[in-house]
Amino acid sequence: MKHVLEVDSLRTAFRTEHGEVLSVEGVSFQVKYGETVAVVGESGCGKSVTSLSILNLLGNNGYIKSGNIQFEDVELTKLTPEQLRKLRGKDISMIFQDPMSSLNPVLTIGSQMTETILQHERVSMQEARDRSIALLNRVGIARAEALMKQYPNSLSGGMRQRVMIAMALSCKPKLLIADEPTTALDVTIQAQILALIKELKNEFRTSIVLITHDLGVVAEMADRVLVMYAGQVVEETDVFTLFEAARHPYTQGLMSSIPHLNSPDDKLSSIPGSVPAIHEMPTGCRFQARCVLASDKCRRHNPPLFEVAAGHTVRCWLAEDELTLTALDSQAVH
Repeated sequence: MKHVLEVDSLRTAFRTEHGEVLSVEGVSFQVKYGETVAVVGESGCGKSVTSLSILNLLGNNGYIKSGNIQFEDVELTKLTPEQLRKLRGKDISMIFQDPMSSLNPVLTIGSQMTETILQHERVSMQEARDRSIALLNRVGIARAEALMKQYPNSLSGGMRQRVMIAMALSCKPKLLIADEPTTALDVTIQAQILALIKELKNEFRTSIVLITHDLGVVAEMADRVLVMYAGQVVEETDVFTLFEAARHPYTQGLMSSIPHLNSPDDKLSSIPGSVPAIHEMPTGCRFQARCVLASDKCRRHNPPLFEVAAGHTVRCWLAEDELTLTALDSQAVH
């Protein structure tokens, strides 16, 4: 099988005071074995909800309205809660954005580490403990045996995130979902954590879905990139094409907001406005109110994804116009 994960036409909804609202609409993507796919966009674009939908961690108000999520030969949307629990932490693991809220404050690191292993594998407590200590050492934690007796609130943010990574990899998952794994960390620790994830990915041959708003992290980690805006994928391509030839106005806006070392005095550009609330989506293209290139067609009709090159799709009417002109030029030549 070529893909470890295939998401097809995913629509995730929430029950709110405004009624049912769609947070993710029509998202499709695949993850190959050993590949890192980054999902990027501003806060409120639906990145985290997309990742949480994979393991159905949507809380009481959220639910998958339609679509398919195929993990190897298993359709995740058809599984019972009990079947999903057996899958979580074993074949698919997740690193959450805030390790302090993800670790249980009243349990020691050791009890939380061993619980994950004992839940999914038939090993003794001593073997689970030995494996936990080895994993903590593997993620760069000195004095791992002493740390097993400590509680999360006694650790720094970087240490807690390393513990989360060790827990996520404890059963050698085939797919790792990392939701903003370095957001709350300083730059030095962030670089260490990213290097660690890359190293462990290569060692365990783990596929990764990386959720981030940081294009620097994307450049460092990703093989392919999905750019999301207002619950939809607006561009998908490989990481090199994204930085060299981004086609969607939103992606171009994100790129132009990155500071460059070779021109530190240049004024940074910004995208005007903000992401629309999920219960107030505009008519037509969802980016049209913030796009300087928007036309009447953009304001009336939401574009589909157009394939502008092999493996490169863009949700923009300008892409359709360019494809039409290219086709006409080709006909004229022949």
